[in-house]
Amino acid sequence: MPLEKHDLIHEMPESKDAIHALKTGNHHFAKLFDEYHEVDHSVHRIETGAENAGDEDLENLKKQRLHLKDQLSAMIREYES
Repeated sequence: MPLEKHDLIHEMPESKDAIHALKTGNHHFAKLFDEYHEVDHSVHRIETGAENAGDEDLENLKKQRLHLKDQLSAMIREYES
């Protein structure tokens, strides 16, 4: 079973326009978006075996990714309302 990346556009396709608007118009959102992308990329590399890390490190990265996604999702919902 192939492992999926969890980039925000694929996670929230219905909010593609809002994500684009926030990325270009909100510096804080853009910074969090970039951080989310970097953490997601690291998780994907570990899960595919391209990079080695301990289970605890992987879990910490996944928690960080979830926390960032929660923040970004809240900003998207606020923008869309």
